[in-house]
Amino acid sequence: MQFDSFLFLIFWLVVLALYYSIRDWRGRKLMLLIASYLFYAAWNPPFVVLLWISTNVDFCLGKMIGAAKNQPRRKALLAVSLLVNLGFLGFFKYADFLNQSAAEILAWFGIGYQPQPLGIVLPIGISFYTFQSLSYTLDVYQRKIAAETSLLDFSLFVTFFPQLVAGPIVRAPQFLPQCKTPRQTDADQFVWGLTLFLFGVFAKAILADVGLAPVVDQVYANPAAFGAADAWLAVLAFSGQIFFDFAGYSLCAIGAAMTLGFSLPDNFHCPYGALGFSDFWRRWHISLSSWLRDYLYFSLGGNRVRPLRTVVNLLLVMILGGLWHGAAWTFALWGIVHGTFLAAEHGLKHASGFRPESSVAKLGLMLATFLLVSLTWVPFRAQGFEDLVAMAAALVRSDGAAAVLAQSSRIVVAGIVSVMLLWHILAREIRLEQIFERFTPMVRGSLIAGLTISVVLFSNGDSRAFIYFQF
Repeated sequence: MQFDSFLFLIFWLVVLALYYSIRDWRGRKLMLLIASYLFYAAWNPPFVVLLWISTNVDFCLGKMIGAAKNQPRRKALLAVSLLVNLGFLGFFKYADFLNQSAAEILAWFGIGYQPQPLGIVLPIGISFYTFQSLSYTLDVYQRKIAAETSLLDFSLFVTFFPQLVAGPIVRAPQFLPQCKTPRQTDADQFVWGLTLFLFGVFAKAILADVGLAPVVDQVYANPAAFGAADAWLAVLAFSGQIFFDFAGYSLCAIGAAMTLGFSLPDNFHCPYGALGFSDFWRRWHISLSSWLRDYLYFSLGGNRVRPLRTVVNLLLVMILGGLWHGAAWTFALWGIVHGTFLAAEHGLKHASGFRPESSVAKLGLMLATFLLVSLTWVPFRAQGFEDLVAMAAALVRSDGAAAVLAQSSRIVVAGIVSVMLLWHILAREIRLEQIFERFTPMVRGSLIAGLTISVVLFSNGDSRAFIYFQF
């Protein structure tokens, strides 16, 4: 049930109708919880049990951790939460990967081992709701929050359908207080929520799926057939595709939640206008990068330790962040590259105190960051190291190639990526709603109408799954 599907539109309208027809706040929350379970069941019904187990285990453990006075007991209870959550995640997401990796390692030593694929189906959204639920027990253990006493509120926190399968990863202090009092939504908030949802659908269905994905798929399917110019265009196109796809989902989630009176945190803010890799991770997938920072990087000592240990911490966090995205060594490589850039940037700032001051220097650093980030997306997009090598070779190819992209495709990609980059550079310090509020009602209405017409007329009906659904 994707946000850009007719089925979700019907589901959402029914939920809104039921939600606002119920007067009792507890009744509204119960209806939302049931709707969220139905939303998740639409993907694969048996995995609702997994979601239910994770929710109830962490709710019970949270109460026990909060009540425990003995520190060893508190640590043991937290260990159970870690074991359950990471155990589920490890089994469903990494069992096949580890099985195959073991066979490859044994092959290096001349030992023949051909494991049978386990055929494990990855539950959609497990990486997101696992981290979300786990953050609650970690916060209770660290005494940042009190244990939740309402199972209904906690269940809604874990399963709230707008952000259930692909984030943002919401923290308990951000969501649970909203469950305590009836949510109020005025006309302006409701319309803004619908507008954000429409922005998200347009970004996903038109810019990502229609404008950029065909070029990315065509070149990555056979990089050896294309010249360097088209290979570079595909690299830049994927930078745009993954942003519009994932940021589009986040806008849909935030907008849908807003129509119900709930506030979700921003997940993207002009990441391609970043001044370096540290700034990029403050702007890209903010809910994950802040989760890794707060619960992993700081726990390892962060940058409060010796410089060499700081480098190790950055690399370890980014490698784990890469593997969080996918069970493949190419994702680990992606994390290593990002960790290396972060470590180099940290060392440069520490040694020289470098800070760009002039507008020209800032612009140069933004463009350099965008180019390097775009290159790091190559192992992220490649389907294995063979594809990665082929794509890297295509980027530096100097001889002619038989296949070329259609000129119209080149123009579309160049136009979308250029406008995206310009927008990120100019709007890096401004929130989207601040810009929208400056428009007159006529301009707002025209923009909404134009987006709606574009989605209706130009969407190809392909209904591609959101890229982050696989994580």
